[in-house]
Amino acid sequence: MEVVPQVGRLVATGELWDPYRLLDAEGVTVEAVSSYFKELQAAGRSPATLRSYGMDMLRWFRFLWAIGVVWDRATRTEARDFARWLQVGGKPVRSHWRSQDLPDLDATVPVARGNVYAASVRAHNETVLRGFYDFHRDTGTGPILNPFPLDRARRHRRAHAHQNPMEPQRNERSGLYRPGVPGRIPRSVPDAEFNEIFARLPSHRDRALVAFYVSTGARASELLSVTQGGVDPGRQLITVVRKGTGASQQLPASTDAFVWLRLHQLERDGAIPTGRREPLWWTLRSPARPLTYHAVHRMFERVNVRAGTEATLHSLRHTAAYRMAEDPALPLTDVQLVLGHAQLTTTQLYLTPRKEDVIRRVLAHHAEQTRRAAERVVPTPAPGYRPETLQVLFGGSPS
Repeated sequence: MEVVPQVGRLVATGELWDPYRLLDAEGVTVEAVSSYFKELQAAGRSPATLRSYGMDMLRWFRFLWAIGVVWDRATRTEARDFARWLQVGGKPVRSHWRSQDLPDLDATVPVARGNVYAASVRAHNETVLRGFYDFHRDTGTGPILNPFPLDRARRHRRAHAHQNPMEPQRNERSGLYRPGVPGRIPRSVPDAEFNEIFARLPSHRDRALVAFYVSTGARASELLSVTQGGVDPGRQLITVVRKGTGASQQLPASTDAFVWLRLHQLERDGAIPTGRREPLWWTLRSPARPLTYHAVHRMFERVNVRAGTEATLHSLRHTAAYRMAEDPALPLTDVQLVLGHAQLTTTQLYLTPRKEDVIRRVLAHHAEQTRRAAERVVPTPAPGYRPETLQVLFGGSPS
């Protein structure tokens, strides 16, 4: 099976008690997923986490609807085929919202080869579904056997047995159908590419946003959480709401970021609401509305097209992390606090040299070796040595 009809959808309700719902093809709420969402919310998961889990659940239920299997009758066979479909079937081709009058491409056009789900997406999907069936098994509302079991080779092994405590802990609860996820080096934006992107930004607001992103290392959603009362230009601090914990934290920013912000505020004076609790970032079009993540993401995509680059909005956070980690006067623990990492090992990833820097330094090394070889003077041999003997020994005639 290559094409799975894109029926059903995940909808945002705007309600605090029930932020997301999974609907089937007829628009009916899937109660099994709703009860699982309530369990996640009770455990302190954020609405963003519920949305991420909901997209994984939507893929699974679309697959079950396509093969005609009820969710609580799914077995390991369906789980195995689902893992294979994610791996070889590829992402569906979705029509653009501006082409709504055209025929639906989701169910009629085969997927493009090579446009498959990343290993990290498939691994996350497997983890979410295993937790979903564990929840319904424990509450007695689902199958007794989880369709997504743990790996047989690891289920009966004593956790962390014979492991050096100085080494990173292994994942002893890996799923049977969980793919291996290769370690990824965070990708930052080279200085020349960043300067090209910054020069293409169309407004003071966008320049202020990018300057704050690249100087604070804040996540995209965290920077958009800043209120007008959370800006302290005198101490060069902004207060953001952390994505994971929901706690407020002050982050230092560059002087340039506050200069661009002030220019934007003077330009929009009287056009946006003012107040300490009002959002700091607003749309440029009237009527002014609070700026959303998707609007900023789309803005950055358009700038990348004009600049001919492929940087992402999240790569600005990686760029800030690399710049801070490269400063010998800045302790790595300070970088960890600014980035909001729970583990120092996560921050240590930014000590890995960037590919472009490695290539540049190695090419400079080769050039230096070539220069030294050209300048090297061959010593004149002492009198009495036969020239043909020296040629055999050293590969050339003595000078």
